[in-house]
Amino acid sequence: MGSDGEEAYDDEKPVHAVTLSDYWLCEVPVTQELWAFVMQDTDIADPSYFKGADRPVEQVSWDDIVHQFLPKLNAMTETEGLRSEGMEYRLPTEAQWEYAARGGKYWQDYPFKYSGGDKLNEVAWYDENSYNETKPVGLKTPNLLGLYDMSGNVWEWCSDRRKDYEQNYEDVIRDSVKDPLTGALVNPTGVVEGTIRVLRGGSFFDDTRLCRPTIRNNGTPSNRFYGIGFRLALVFPSV
Repeated sequence: MGSDGEEAYDDEKPVHAVTLSDYWLCEVPVTQELWAFVMQDTDIADPSYFKGADRPVEQVSWDDIVHQFLPKLNAMTETEGLRSEGMEYRLPTEAQWEYAARGGKYWQDYPFKYSGGDKLNEVAWYDENSYNETKPVGLKTPNLLGLYDMSGNVWEWCSDRRKDYEQNYEDVIRDSVKDPLTGALVNPTGVVEGTIRVLRGGSFFDDTRLCRPTIRNNGTPSNRFYGIGFRLALVFPSV
């Protein structure tokens, strides 16, 4: 996890080993159609600036997602029997997001610069091809795990806390459980104390450097912005 390449920012360093438990990640960001269906009885059922049922929902805060959308979605899917017993929908952790964006186990053989390839125009909506707006999900080439839009389109919230002005991964490494044999971080979830939350992936208005799968960003949990959305993870509660 992380990067020490020429373009890497300080907060992408140091590169470190991570071990993850099994999980699923949605192939596209949550769309406005799905958000509206789950949140239909609330005052934030239609929050997005760029309208379109198949565009990513945006202008949704971390608090909106974690305290309203996810409880409603988990209740709906439990009642209808639409998810396996013992699993639940959550925001992915930063480590889960990065592992998936880089292509999982395939990354060692195909270490692409972006999520799905080395040519950003083929895999992402960013400042040079988006015409300054979000686009319907799933139109670009997916990565080797079949995941779309993990570079560009909208920044995606992760569950992890992050310290204000955090300069690198050292605090995450310090606060994480480590495998006694390998030293790898086991299912890291960010720092123990922090007031901001992690964002990943870049957006439609960002340049190539900010659409790399190791890039890190952050926002306050109450922040609603037209460049920020999210993607669902389906995980075991113990993760």
